[in-house]
Amino acid sequence: MDSAAVERFEAGRGRLASLAYRLLGSAADAEDAVQDAFLRWQAADRERVEVPEAWLTRVVTRLCLDRLRSARMRHERTAGAWLPEPLLDGDPMLGPADTFEQRESVSLAVLTLMERLSPVERAVYVLREAFAYSHAEIASILDVTESASQQHLHRARNRVAAERRGDGGTDPAAARRVVEEFLAAAVSGRTERLVELLTDDVTAVSDGAGLARRLLRYSSRERVASFVSAGFRPTPAKRRLAGGTPALYLAALNGSPAVVAVVDGRVVGAVAFEVRGGRIASLCGVASGERLTRLDGAWQGYEPGVPVISAW
Repeated sequence: MDSAAVERFEAGRGRLASLAYRLLGSAADAEDAVQDAFLRWQAADRERVEVPEAWLTRVVTRLCLDRLRSARMRHERTAGAWLPEPLLDGDPMLGPADTFEQRESVSLAVLTLMERLSPVERAVYVLREAFAYSHAEIASILDVTESASQQHLHRARNRVAAERRGDGGTDPAAARRVVEEFLAAAVSGRTERLVELLTDDVTAVSDGAGLARRLLRYSSRERVASFVSAGFRPTPAKRRLAGGTPALYLAALNGSPAVVAVVDGRVVGAVAFEVRGGRIASLCGVASGERLTRLDGAWQGYEPGVPVISAW
């Protein structure tokens, strides 16, 4: 393959990776899909490819659909132990963030909700909402009719909206202040204040540091507050599990305010928050090492400032 063909692929690699990440929810799987697309590009009769961008988008989308339909991935995701991989804001894999729809489609809350969509519904939703492809273009990519594309999008939007409660207008600085207050209440064990800072329909989900077979899920203000209070209470056992005494930093993951736990420069856990109307509407906790690989790598070159808690 000549250098021009390589350069053409590399020019679109970031967009392809962002598409694959939104479809798969995993940076590692997204990178694998893009690399597989490169191998197909290498083997293709490129002189017959009229629009390389469209060809590559079609290939990556179909590779992702194959993965979503695979027995291994279906088992992992239906077993109730799957969460999307959090990424630090500024990570190029997060892709376009110019519109509300683009930012929304890559939030951890929406990536989790998209698990309830069929693979084709998920593909249509991402291609339309995040990349603004027309239904004619989506129909060509997925080999469906335009009317089928419209129907898939209608169902996907309805399913996401049925459980999506964010108002889309929370000021980042205000959301950060809410999270700071929430963290202070959690660490101090002030359960009553935690309850006050939660919405009536709050939900929380955690991977249990990879120790549980299924995700830990909580709803109701009291149950979530109790879970958070217990989870943020430092103990010798938790420090042993983390490999030391973590420092807690405020950051932004997938466009949401978050708390990141770091031991000797290594990320050992993260909790992302969705803030609505000055209160917290959802929490997503990740501590399994395999879900933190890319975040940990990005953290090495990140300047987080002073930790909100220097020794948890």
